[in-house]
Amino acid sequence: MNSLDWTVLIGYFGVMVAIGIWSHKRVDNVSDFFTAGGKMPWWLSGISHHMSGYSAVMFTGYAAIAYTYGVTSYVTWSFPIAIGIAIGSRLFAPRLNRVRSRLHVASPLEYLKGRYNLPTQQALAWSGVLLKIVDVGAKWAAIATLLSVFTGVSLNMGILITGAVTAVYCTVGGLWADALTELGQFIIQLLAGIAMLVAVMAELGGFNSLWNVWDEPVLQGHTEPLAGPYMMVFLIAYLFIKTFEYSGGMWNQAQRYMATDSAESAERSGRLSALLWLIWPLVLFFPMWVAPVILQNEKNVVPADSYAIMAEQLLPHGLLGLVVVGFFSHTMAMCSSDANAIAAVVTRDIMPAVSRKVREWDTRAGLLAARWSTLLFLGLSMAIATQVNSEFFGDIITVVIKWVAGLMGPIAIPLMLGLLPWFRKCGPTAALLSWGVGLITFWLVNYPISWQVEGGVPLQYQVSIPLAVSLVLFILVGYIKPEDTPERDGILAQLNPGGGGGLATAAVPGPTPAGDAVGDTVGDTVGDTTARSAAKEAAKE
Repeated sequence: MNSLDWTVLIGYFGVMVAIGIWSHKRVDNVSDFFTAGGKMPWWLSGISHHMSGYSAVMFTGYAAIAYTYGVTSYVTWSFPIAIGIAIGSRLFAPRLNRVRSRLHVASPLEYLKGRYNLPTQQALAWSGVLLKIVDVGAKWAAIATLLSVFTGVSLNMGILITGAVTAVYCTVGGLWADALTELGQFIIQLLAGIAMLVAVMAELGGFNSLWNVWDEPVLQGHTEPLAGPYMMVFLIAYLFIKTFEYSGGMWNQAQRYMATDSAESAERSGRLSALLWLIWPLVLFFPMWVAPVILQNEKNVVPADSYAIMAEQLLPHGLLGLVVVGFFSHTMAMCSSDANAIAAVVTRDIMPAVSRKVREWDTRAGLLAARWSTLLFLGLSMAIATQVNSEFFGDIITVVIKWVAGLMGPIAIPLMLGLLPWFRKCGPTAALLSWGVGLITFWLVNYPISWQVEGGVPLQYQVSIPLAVSLVLFILVGYIKPEDTPERDGILAQLNPGGGGGLATAAVPGPTPAGDAVGDTVGDTVGDTTARSAAKEAAKE
């Protein structure tokens, strides 16, 4: 990188901070900070949903998979995500929007206290926060690795720089700042991705290289849709996992649906995000797939560095800086959105359960706590990032694929299936057993059992078995020990159209404005709202 590239990079950081400061005036209360006050346009929500779903791991960990195995990186990653989001846009997005608009909450997990009970809510909240600290730590490490390749900046310094800039805009401006910066980041990475694609095609002989390059000997097997450890079992498990995760199990994605003005808008934003996931990764992946051709004369190429090496070789200065900015845009979009979601869970779900004083905070105190929680999460994830390549965590892609994919199912299943009327009999016993046994299964399969198997348990089973165990337990326990109550049915009536699919209830929790005291969470009291009023409200679609 030369001075022109550095100018582009520094200018990008400056614009992100400026957007955060501008967004500050749109944040008056906790609802504005965490859900944009329910005023976000569907198209902005959809772009934000897409951008907050992946990071620089795309250009390191998945670049390594693409370099080694070819198109399976798309078939077993972005394609199932697109399908999962499309399913979730119909099944979950409208219901998550009603969580905000009808139950008047600011955190995706607030409704769990009434839907199940306080212990269930706390179990999912604490475990999800801890998992996300590790997950976002892997993202910081990924972008710092790329920054090191381009500039020679140390890993820890790269983590500090990106974390500090992200902390400024997402702490000051909340979800509005996240969404607006993600819009800018989307435009930047669009230009950067197309520039890289054109440069690679020019190096390979022009537009015809899109279909002619596959005859190269070094790309033998690169057109196989399933390869290496990424086979059919992995694909099916990944589709299930990503359907839950990207439809709201990953809390920052749930916030995008909650932030729109209606259930219909939430569904439209999901469809837009699914379309982007289906098309855009193809543009990003092609240079990674053909990297073995371009770099075949290079010695000792590390697959995870292949995209960065090609960018340095093929792009002129200025465009190189734009591609580096594109790397940052992916990571900062995901990390800032995760930070906002985690702060929502901490301030709205965890802290009120720990301290009575927190439940008495006014709007100003709650907003201040939200900002400090955001900073705390970013700090902890940055600290983890410095250790993500240690022997305990393994490399970056191991953390992202195995830990997040393997643990997301047990955490997300009670949250997501709890929205649906078909699982109304699944109560706190089903939720806690599904969660707890799923986590234990992950540990057993990935460590004690894997240690006893020659070569270890295959990756596809490491991520699929915990999900399968959690899903089966949740359904089975709900059938054996039904725990539906009028209050729980009342919540479902609020979240589902037409009175919750015909649910008849005696009462539903009385809603509390999300911008009021932190401790006012759904499920604290049972109000006077009857099933008739719930059905009437549900009819206003």
